[in-house]
Amino acid sequence: MYKVKVGIVGLGNVGCHVLYTLALQGIGDEFVLVDLNESKAAAERQDVFDSAEFLPHRVKISLGSFEDLGDCDVIVNAVGKITLLIGNSDRVAELKFNIPAVRSYAKKIAESGFKGYIVNISNPCDVITNELIRLIPLPKGHIFGTGTGLDTARLKAHVADKCNIDPKSINGYMIGEHGSSQMTPWSTFNINGMPLDELVKTDPRFDIDRANAELAGREGGWVTFSGKHHTDFAIALTAARCVKAIVFDEKMVIPASCKLEGEYGETGVCAGVPAVIGANGVEKIIELPLTDTEKEKFHLCCDHIRENIRIAAEIKE
Repeated sequence: MYKVKVGIVGLGNVGCHVLYTLALQGIGDEFVLVDLNESKAAAERQDVFDSAEFLPHRVKISLGSFEDLGDCDVIVNAVGKITLLIGNSDRVAELKFNIPAVRSYAKKIAESGFKGYIVNISNPCDVITNELIRLIPLPKGHIFGTGTGLDTARLKAHVADKCNIDPKSINGYMIGEHGSSQMTPWSTFNINGMPLDELVKTDPRFDIDRANAELAGREGGWVTFSGKHHTDFAIALTAARCVKAIVFDEKMVIPASCKLEGEYGETGVCAGVPAVIGANGVEKIIELPLTDTEKEKFHLCCDHIRENIRIAAEIKE
């Protein structure tokens, strides 16, 4: 029987929860943990190892180096250092640490012979994803970021709460930058196929404050961050969901940070867009039928990402 092997780079608050979530959901059979802080990685390994009796099936968890990632099926990149101040919602502040960090080990991953898939969590997600694609030669679609996947989940949770409906019945997205410029294309937003614009005509509960809902999707994470100084549960679940879609070839549609090559009229930039995730990674980018105003907002998002990529290029190692 084939065993699924997952590498996790970075065992901070997010990386350790990715490990726990994947193990608890039975998505991986073997895990390789890589972190400069070996004692922290060892502690996280021990914590999950101690829970072996309660996991769906037996898992193997080992500490390793970048050279040990070569035969992994999927790598989750969770390296990061929170340098933000409460009230500062600019994820670009993390560039100064995360860009040099990624550059320090990307070549090592490539030299390990790794041929699988990389799911990036590290922020700013679109910029780091772009950097990983630049530095690690893998086929198209093999490297992508969680992008606006979590932001979309936050948006749905907010709308579901206001409308008293299951979030899984909601079809709508946050797209663009995983950051301050992301936006919601409300023209495509629907609940079980019924456009929100039509529902509000017959049921007042669907007449939500859209600006506030979009704000919840964009800024909800800062509510969490302001209280506990990190976020981990929701983003770990987002990453685990992407890994599961690859492992089980689900063909699941979820917003992810993908390299655009003509889609939405954009080229050479990673941005959060709905994508089909399966055994070949990003198998197809879904192009939503945006209005002219929504297209303009999306292009502004991409311009913002490009500027951050330019800033990243100027950072010295």
